[in-house]
Amino acid sequence: MNAAHGLSPSLGAVLRRLPMSPGVYLMKNADGRVLYVGKADALRSRVRSYFGARGPEDARIGRMVTEVADVQYIVTDTVSEAYLLESNLIKEHRPRFNIRLRDDKSYPFVKITLGEDFPRIVRTRALKRDGSRYFGPYASASSVDETLKLLRKIFPFRTCNLDIPEGKRVLERPCLLYYINRCQGPCIEAVPKAEYRETIGQIVDFLDGKQEPIAADLKREMAAHSEALRYEQAAASRDKLRAVERTMEQQKMAAFSRAEHDVIGFAREEDEACIQVMQVRNGKLIGREHFIVEGAREVPDAEVLGAFLPQYYASTDAVPRAILAPLLPDEADELAAYLADRRGVRVTITVPERGEKRRLVAMATGNAVEALARERAEWLADTARRDEALDELAAALRLSKAPERIECYDMSNIQGTSAVGSMVVFIDGKPEPREYRRFRIRSGDTPDDFRMMAEVLRRRFSRVARLRRETGALSLAAVGADEAPEEIQEAEAGEAAERPAPDGWAVPDLVIVDGGKGQLSAAVGVMDELGITDVPLTGLAKRFEELHLPRQAAPVVLPRRSQALYLVQRIRDEAHRFAITYHRDVRGKRALRSELDDIAGIGPGRKKALLKHFGSVRRIREASVEEVAATPGISRAIAERLKGHLAREGMLA
Repeated sequence: MNAAHGLSPSLGAVLRRLPMSPGVYLMKNADGRVLYVGKADALRSRVRSYFGARGPEDARIGRMVTEVADVQYIVTDTVSEAYLLESNLIKEHRPRFNIRLRDDKSYPFVKITLGEDFPRIVRTRALKRDGSRYFGPYASASSVDETLKLLRKIFPFRTCNLDIPEGKRVLERPCLLYYINRCQGPCIEAVPKAEYRETIGQIVDFLDGKQEPIAADLKREMAAHSEALRYEQAAASRDKLRAVERTMEQQKMAAFSRAEHDVIGFAREEDEACIQVMQVRNGKLIGREHFIVEGAREVPDAEVLGAFLPQYYASTDAVPRAILAPLLPDEADELAAYLADRRGVRVTITVPERGEKRRLVAMATGNAVEALARERAEWLADTARRDEALDELAAALRLSKAPERIECYDMSNIQGTSAVGSMVVFIDGKPEPREYRRFRIRSGDTPDDFRMMAEVLRRRFSRVARLRRETGALSLAAVGADEAPEEIQEAEAGEAAERPAPDGWAVPDLVIVDGGKGQLSAAVGVMDELGITDVPLTGLAKRFEELHLPRQAAPVVLPRRSQALYLVQRIRDEAHRFAITYHRDVRGKRALRSELDDIAGIGPGRKKALLKHFGSVRRIREASVEEVAATPGISRAIAERLKGHLAREGMLA
């Protein structure tokens, strides 16, 4: 049914009243929950496109539209205002169908309070139009703290929260920082306002990547102190100079250009994407942070990047003149116009095709790949979070205890061909690659995920059932491995080893099948058929990442921020990765098969001789029987059989 034919009267009335103005729209379900936040330069055209006869082309958004019960909108004066408001509303509501930054917190900045007579330099998460200068955002508070630590080592500035107006002494005695030369003492009128603000100006230049003048000043200062025999002061200037030079050396990676640009790196793994932002100013890398976004499943890379960039630049005034990216984001022209409006001059978004700029984008992308892998590894290494995830999962699925061994199954095929199944194992919340198994599907080449899932589970659990029948046991701690699939072999170096597990396959505490009710029903049918009723089953639906339970209509919906959901996603992603890897291997081997493999009498030796003599099957098809028979080891009878086979198959030119 088209969305246009299922509109409620109230929703239809809203759509008829939509203005042709720029703004932001919020789509809500019947419970009032915000499903999606979007922006538009013409609200009526954009919102109505979701509910037309054709509906949205994006299947993910199409599914979302079926839940929409109400649409609210906010009119803005410009598209730029709509971009900014959209970013703020996504942060506030965290809609399920939006691409969004994973953390719901605000990101930290370095703030310089230029609106004060004697500015302070502090860490903040709140951006205000109060005359201050902000640098960031940084991905973590520790990144800001490292920056502030470096600044305090080089420049003396105040860190207190005192209100210090010009010409007024607010303390009788200064704090310790004054005595160790880390503060110039404006609280006791030890420094004129102009001199103090000159230091603040140097700090702004330093954060902007303009360190050369600062280094030159420190060299002159060090020389002056040395000539005047003020050796302690000369040593202090020397230490500051070394700190500045180390920073310059670390940042020196784009000296080919004096341009001001941000370099974007992009990496993704199933539902998550990692975006690296490298800030290059005056030929120096002055900042490098990575950000994790979620909700990227089934979403093209260009849309993911196009959703991230407005959210990122809405939270900072540090908009560069140019953005170098590995691919063009969606609505790149609109986004560039929005950024130009924020900066006040033209901003470009380009994909470098050659040279040093392309190398920088490749470097940023490599960093994004590493950062995403590190994020996942850190989660797996956190025992407390894994335990929390297992406890949450047990409570949600009403298991008697936290599942120690979890098995997840996934299928991979192209229209039924080269079909394979995968089994991955997580023990205590961590992957156990030595326990992974993979299965070649034997039951047919038609695309039927339910039949394939049933076959894999039947092969996995049939021996469990037989041994239980033989022994009368109600449960079995482990089963032998002689019923293992024929394809117990490595999919990748170091993974599922080409040997049965020495202690057999342990019976899992939880089985997850990748798919919705259909795959789960297939699994339940197999387990009922085998008489195995004590292994909990659940199906993970790709659609909304809901967990379906046997004989229960309503799915289990894990909280979006729960550790249990994150664990289930990791398990599902690993099963998918393992299945895809094996499928590519099988498909590749199948593609390498030659037409010669199907001809009786032509084994590996004769096949090798023919290909060595002619170079390709195409040239064999073009050759005469006599020319084929002239190949060493090929008789005339075999040559006639070969040419006849090729002719029957319609391959003779």
